[in-house]
Amino acid sequence: MIKVLFVCMGNICRSPMAEGVFAKTVQSAGLDTQVVIDSAGTHDYHVGDAPDLRAQRTALSHGYDISALRGRQVQDSDFERFDYILAMDRQNLNNLTRRAHARHHHKIRLLLSFSRRFPNLDVPDPYYGGQQGFDQTLDMVEDAAQGLLKIIQGQGRDQPG
Repeated sequence: MIKVLFVCMGNICRSPMAEGVFAKTVQSAGLDTQVVIDSAGTHDYHVGDAPDLRAQRTALSHGYDISALRGRQVQDSDFERFDYILAMDRQNLNNLTRRAHARHHHKIRLLLSFSRRFPNLDVPDPYYGGQQGFDQTLDMVEDAAQGLLKIIQGQGRDQPG
């Protein structure tokens, strides 16, 4: 069983979009019984909240229903539990790395390190912007989801250590 956690700041825009996209990607590949997917925020601003309505609408317009997801904050146990802890940007990557014990640092990466089109970039936070930001987030996440799937299927160049 491979466990993947997507992380942004509040867990209402980027990380739930990534969770929804990757869940459908994994399901389409027939691996949904072999991969556990979740999302969380580094901050507790939106614990228990549904994803932002703009994120929900954008995801749904591409076939991803994220309406049932609820925000939660990263817990210390997540560093032990998950194989991949994928931050949306460097700020959250740094927050996660500072919080985690050194033995878990190899699990923490930028989501876009798996992207072909946007390698190692930050997924910009669309919260304070317009629809274009949510569209861009979805585009970036979809690309990275394909790269991550290839790694999980053993077709890629690296595995979690």
